[in-house]
Amino acid sequence: MKNFLKTIGMVFSAIRLIPHLILLATRDKNGLIRADIDRWNDIYMKDKKSGPALAFIRLMTIYPEYRNLFYHRVGWLGKIVNPLCRPMNTLFISTDVIGPGLFIQHGFATIIAAKSIGANCWINQQVTIGYSNTDDCPTIGDNVTISAGAKLIGAVTLGNNSKVGANAVVVKNVPANSTVVGVPARIVKRDGKRVNESLS
Repeated sequence: MKNFLKTIGMVFSAIRLIPHLILLATRDKNGLIRADIDRWNDIYMKDKKSGPALAFIRLMTIYPEYRNLFYHRVGWLGKIVNPLCRPMNTLFISTDVIGPGLFIQHGFATIIAAKSIGANCWINQQVTIGYSNTDDCPTIGDNVTISAGAKLIGAVTLGNNSKVGANAVVVKNVPANSTVVGVPARIVKRDGKRVNESLS
């Protein structure tokens, strides 16, 4: 009975998402939306074999964080269709260049205002990625993980494969393949080895 009700719910959700499915089919010329669907599907969905349309319907139905990312990807058209499937109102994305496969977990109270974000990044809740003045904001490389409550402020660069620990405050560049923690953030792991280094 429970599975039957879930199926009925998905059918009704698919009906309201018809305009979104049209956007998915027509606005994904560079494949970024499909890459996002694949990444989110790999992380969350039990049925890894579902097609992109079914995975998209599930993501839009269940995960408001995904909705925010999708609406951001489709631009001003997202504002027209978002009353049909509301985004998360405490997640703000104002980054023009976002690589494929961005994953936002629990996007509550999260502000993403970076110069650019690379491929396959992971951002948790209550993260602030923002400006130190009117021009300076972070540049985030590929495969970067930013944990809950972290703050990245100003014209800092996070190298590829870096990790920012929970509640860390990053105001200086983070080298590639590094893990940083603390206030102010310091390097505790670099290239797989434990270290204790200040950021420079």
